[in-house]
Amino acid sequence: MNMQSRPDLAKNKNEAILLPVEGMTCASCVRRVEKAVAAVPGVEASAVNFATETLSVTPGKGFSADALLEAIEKAGYEAKAETLVLEVEDMTCASCVSRVEKALKSVPPVETASVNLATGEAIVKVLGGVDALPALIAAVSKAGYAVRLVGASTDGAAAGKGQGGVGEARPGEVPGMAHPAVSAGRADDSREARREKGILGLKRDFLIAFVLTLPLFVMEMGAHLYPPLHHVLMQIFPGNSLYLLQFALATAVLAGPGRRFYLKGFPALWRLAPDMNALVAIGTGAAYLYSLVTTFAPEILPVDARHVYYEAATVIVSLILLGRLLEARAKGRTGAAIRKLAGLQAKTARVERGGETRDVPLSEVKLGDTVVVRPGERIPVDGRVIDGASAVDEAMISGEPIPVEKGPGATVIGGTVNGSGSFRFEATGIGADMMLSRIIRMVQEAQGAKLPIQKLVDEVTAWFVPAVIGIAVVTFFLWLILGPEPAYTHGLVAAVAVLIIACPCAMGLATPTSIMVGTGRAAEIGVLFRKGEALQSLSAIDWVVMDKTGTITAGKPEVSEIVTAEGFDEAEVLRLTASLEARSEHPLADAIVRAAEAQGMALSAVENVEAVAGFGVTGMVEGRKIAAGADRFMVKLGVMAEGETSDLTAAVTRLADDGASPLFVAIDGRLAAAIAVADPIKEMSEQAIAALKARGLKLVMVTGDNRRTADAVAKKAGIDAVIAEVLPEGKVSAIKDLQAKGEKVAFVGDGINDAPALATADAGIAIGTGTDVAIESADVVLVGGDLMGALHAIELSDKVMGNIRQNLFWAFGYNVALIPVAAGLLYPFFGVTFSPMLGAAAMGLSSVFVLSNALRLRTAKATEIISPLAGEKAKSKA
Repeated sequence: MNMQSRPDLAKNKNEAILLPVEGMTCASCVRRVEKAVAAVPGVEASAVNFATETLSVTPGKGFSADALLEAIEKAGYEAKAETLVLEVEDMTCASCVSRVEKALKSVPPVETASVNLATGEAIVKVLGGVDALPALIAAVSKAGYAVRLVGASTDGAAAGKGQGGVGEARPGEVPGMAHPAVSAGRADDSREARREKGILGLKRDFLIAFVLTLPLFVMEMGAHLYPPLHHVLMQIFPGNSLYLLQFALATAVLAGPGRRFYLKGFPALWRLAPDMNALVAIGTGAAYLYSLVTTFAPEILPVDARHVYYEAATVIVSLILLGRLLEARAKGRTGAAIRKLAGLQAKTARVERGGETRDVPLSEVKLGDTVVVRPGERIPVDGRVIDGASAVDEAMISGEPIPVEKGPGATVIGGTVNGSGSFRFEATGIGADMMLSRIIRMVQEAQGAKLPIQKLVDEVTAWFVPAVIGIAVVTFFLWLILGPEPAYTHGLVAAVAVLIIACPCAMGLATPTSIMVGTGRAAEIGVLFRKGEALQSLSAIDWVVMDKTGTITAGKPEVSEIVTAEGFDEAEVLRLTASLEARSEHPLADAIVRAAEAQGMALSAVENVEAVAGFGVTGMVEGRKIAAGADRFMVKLGVMAEGETSDLTAAVTRLADDGASPLFVAIDGRLAAAIAVADPIKEMSEQAIAALKARGLKLVMVTGDNRRTADAVAKKAGIDAVIAEVLPEGKVSAIKDLQAKGEKVAFVGDGINDAPALATADAGIAIGTGTDVAIESADVVLVGGDLMGALHAIELSDKVMGNIRQNLFWAFGYNVALIPVAAGLLYPFFGVTFSPMLGAAAMGLSSVFVLSNALRLRTAKATEIISPLAGEKAKSKA
């Protein structure tokens, strides 16, 4: 847990923080929690209410939310920070991001805060949840930005409570907050409307600026390019009237469309926190003020320095507005994947209630409702088919275009499209619990993530804008001291050019836009990045460690043969074993139960069931003690000696060599049978493994299955390295051994026993058809359910990181190269200076380039076969 301390915000009036504490069962628990909290530095007062299971804490100087949570955890209890998603307006560059993050972290209850320029969102983990919202809004407003609540949750996901548009404040306002519940969908619609309104405003301002700037540009630049035009203009506008006309046009531009830069930029300067608006305000303001002196008090300046730069100021404003307009439109396209997923949800559902079928809004569907789906309709919610049959297009979930046949007992997913049949199903997942809702939530969380590479950007932008202002000041005085006449003019032009060209917009957009587009594209092909950090960690992977059952193999094995010991009946062994295994979630157990049911066997009740992780399960069936599991379980129980050979073990060896998994059964302490269960390799596993190897990755299969079966499956799949007969902790050990050697490891698995390995690996990839525990432990979820998704995830991570590096190279390289040029580095050698107007154009183009480059990821292809490029990469890594 991060122990970074938080600055004290409310020095005079600290409000109490109220947070729930789980695990308290008696009065002694209350005393224990209060004692632990009282010892935390910065806690002025605390009290526990046992009836409501809440803790009230008054923070003081030096208070840290992290320290408080850690103290409660060490005392044996659990308190969680809630996650709030805030929409922050008016952020324009990377320095804005760091400023908003600093403001949020200054609020005592805040544990962590991450701001994303591309999404315009701040994800804040805060004690007390929405109760802390007024303080958060006040802090961000004081920093100069408008903010409103988008969503809140207690589990770290920005969804679930459906809070949207809950509160809003403009800079300088501290509202009295209420917490009306607003649907998430309505909040999204409102946000989209605000985005469109903002784009229309930018378009209007740009057109006004362009119309007013055009005559200025023609008059000034035209006279330079075509000298006779100057004489014509002087005849039309005698005396000082030409300057007065330019003054009027420029004032209209700067006071109208350009006003936004001054309203934001100068207050930022007063707060000693300059941003890109401050750079534009200083640059254009300096050009405008210099021109005012030339126009109304020319005697102050030397004769050869009496020039006006009205056109420079207005062209800069026009070009920057154009750049922001293009940037806003491109930003809108980066979130297209989320809007596309959200648009898949049906608006109504046909539900059977009270003996009649009627259409109801989706929000009124309840768990357990019987929903009727007709041909061609979109399935409204998740459910299980009751009767009827059809083929359902699940491409939006799995990325696979082939419709999936559905019949009684099959699961259906909300948002998928029914084919030509019709059926009824029971609603099992509604609202935030629907798979589509969870997918959208995962993508949103990943898109809001901040990669480790972003730390470099944050460190640079923290000092970048003040450094640029310093460079501009030094540039002006160097020209004033060393430059040729008119030194004032050269110094002003160079300083303004430095200010205008050095906007850090591109730096702030370089990483988040690529993440947004890349994770959105991944979701479209069935790869869900639960944690954005996995984008970076996957691109650096050296080893891929994978489970066998359900990952490489189909995970739906069938009983292929039953070998009994002398004195035991095959049918009886199957019935007793199936009765026991019906209480297990292991895929092999499911195969045995299905085999018994296929023969019409009635299963018996089981008592005293005990599962031994990594070994097997025992229980009492019809008064007989049944044990089923691996050979090591039989050895542990003493019913078989280690290394024992018999007709039964010989048969097991033969079956294992064919790739079948043997399950030993003991009845009343005697070895009774071995049940061979064959789990076929998934159709795409061999191709995916070959492609992963071609990329230069090293693969190893780790399984709890016996050595012979594991080797047989690995040989068929094309994997050379195998670690077999290991417990769940053995998978973790295998990963740690590789990590200890400096290797970066990804683990692919699907079962409950894979959860520790998924959490330990540098990147955990869960098969989406696996258990919820495995999925929750993973960084990446493969909705399609096969290893090809792991290949796609690694491919996309490579492409996203490559895209980010291109963006950062352009953003940093652009500034490193052009700031010295703008300052006049080329003048002593070539007599060339850099126009502020060109700087404004280049600045706008840098942001547009970064966004356009990120948008290329929208069409990123997922390789289905080994490409020549993959082969070349493999050679280079080798």
